[in-house]
Amino acid sequence: MEDLAALSKAHTELVHSIDTVWVAICAALIFQMEGGFALLEAGFVRSKNSVSIIAKVMIDIMFGGIAFYAVGFGIAYGESNGWGAFGVGIPSQDLGLGLTISNTLFWFIQMGFAVAAISIVSGAMAERMKIWAYAIYVTIFVAVLYPFAANWVWNPKGWLCTMGFNDFAGSSAVHAMGGFAALAGAMILGPRIGKYNADGSINPIPGHNLTLSAVGAFILWFGWFGFNPGSTLAAVGKWELIGSVATNTFLASAAGGISTMIYTQFWYKKVDITMVINGVLAGLVAITAGCNVVSPNSAILIGLVAGVLVDVAVVTIDKMKIDDPVGAIAVHGVNGLFGTIAVGLFSTKGGLFTTGNATLLGVQTMGVLAIGLFSFLTSFGVLTLMNKFMGIRVTRIEESAGIDTVEYGIEAYSTFE
Repeated sequence: MEDLAALSKAHTELVHSIDTVWVAICAALIFQMEGGFALLEAGFVRSKNSVSIIAKVMIDIMFGGIAFYAVGFGIAYGESNGWGAFGVGIPSQDLGLGLTISNTLFWFIQMGFAVAAISIVSGAMAERMKIWAYAIYVTIFVAVLYPFAANWVWNPKGWLCTMGFNDFAGSSAVHAMGGFAALAGAMILGPRIGKYNADGSINPIPGHNLTLSAVGAFILWFGWFGFNPGSTLAAVGKWELIGSVATNTFLASAAGGISTMIYTQFWYKKVDITMVINGVLAGLVAITAGCNVVSPNSAILIGLVAGVLVDVAVVTIDKMKIDDPVGAIAVHGVNGLFGTIAVGLFSTKGGLFTTGNATLLGVQTMGVLAIGLFSFLTSFGVLTLMNKFMGIRVTRIEESAGIDTVEYGIEAYSTFE
């Protein structure tokens, strides 16, 4: 009996050790996605504002990380009443998730998701927002707003979770949440100087370094293989699921880039590589909700739709005079919405196209609309109040000169004579 007990203990220790290493590696990949956000967004803005983008992404990590530790994690994963929880820090008790990793490691990987959500917002508000106003908004978003969406979706007692809502790695809880907050931010801030003419025509403001953006996209693409497969939260006994999730993640992203290439070649008579970058990201966003429950062929279809949808959304949003320098609303908001609904269409476990049952489609649609509306309204309210009492946009003179020299006293690129 003692031998059996010792063997059982050793087996448990081995399972916990393997799962811990797997999740820790995935959490590190997710954390490094912030470097991808920084490079992607820095390349998509003008050189005079690229330092400010780096600063904002660092603020996402620093302020957002502490806020999620102090308040956000407790709201998301504490004892929920269905709508939210109340707690501080990292609770020591069982979270009811059947974890084979420590609560502290679970906090770390979830912090990566929270920080990713706010990094989506930073791009849409680029080139015109005050640094300290942004830091305050980051703290509020990660401490309070995002955790409620996470509670609804991933807390075992969250109201969407109990309804069977499937958002495996965050098309709605992370991407739609961030995308619709980005929409609110872009609307409150208003467009950059010179973006739109009095007659309604649009002046393109190209980014300064596509190479940076491309490298950033590759880092994000690589990190997504921690983002999605890491959401298994374990390795032992989940080898088949991990393989399926990783495969679906790649297929959707590649299909997204391909469909954007074809669409821009047909529509604009040339391939728009900036849109191809966003097409790949759109495919990643769209597959994130259902990568655990759709077939590889369905993943390709989802990516193909996402790659076209992102370009249509970017153009439509621009025509609405909503200035989003990096396309964050289209990539994350629109495709987070689409990807979540796509689960209800393509899931092998209740999808309309695969089983003929529309119940899951209804749950998915209701859930992502609720999250999108919650994100937009709360962010709009918070930013409106901040704008009224402290002002959130730099002055016209500062914006014209460039945020980098005004707020940081440095330029990204120095010239020596």
